[in-house]
Amino acid sequence: MGSESGKKVGRRAVLLGGGAAVLGTAALAREELARAWWRLPWMEKERTDGELDHKPAEWRAASAANSRRADRPDDFSVDRVVIHVVQGSYATALKVFRDPLHGAATHYVVRKDGHVAQMVRELDVAFHAGNRDMNERSIGIEHEGFVDRPEDFTAAMYAGSARLTADICARHGIPVDREHIIGHVEVEGTDHTDPGPHWDWDRYMELVAKERARLDGGGPVRAAGRGTRG
Repeated sequence: MGSESGKKVGRRAVLLGGGAAVLGTAALAREELARAWWRLPWMEKERTDGELDHKPAEWRAASAANSRRADRPDDFSVDRVVIHVVQGSYATALKVFRDPLHGAATHYVVRKDGHVAQMVRELDVAFHAGNRDMNERSIGIEHEGFVDRPEDFTAAMYAGSARLTADICARHGIPVDREHIIGHVEVEGTDHTDPGPHWDWDRYMELVAKERARLDGGGPVRAAGRGTRG
């Protein structure tokens, strides 16, 4: 689990409220204004709250306090998937992410039997990575279990999570490799260790690659990466 307030400060400035703020250069001002334009009351895009991005999932809404309304990928491109472990049960994750005082939530939670709950729309920025920049550019997936119990990472969980990650990568054009599919421990500035030493990255990446190939309906997608676990 993470939050919005990591050590790395975000790059955005306040734009609304009487016109664009002075951001140093005209080019930067145009970029930031384009990102914020949809937030104006008469410009906000239509959306259906609770609509599933990953169709096999179940919708279980997190507290709105644990995410930030956005319009990704129009305001922030999505190029990372961050793998988390709850340090608790599936029910615990759902409970704390519904708590407005918790300050964190992931987009998805995966149960040991492979069942997936979506708690935050992919359009929006979930507070999961402990780093604002990573929150803005990533989708977070929580997994039931504990980092020091390898038996928690079941075949069904790996399979369900791999289908989810492959779907996310296909829809956002994210490469299936360990630069773009990372553990929470790999996020800059974080003090978390999940998914831990027992998460089998080689197995997981191979499953994601196979699922991505199935979605593409073509030849195999080879999983590339650093060959690390953590």
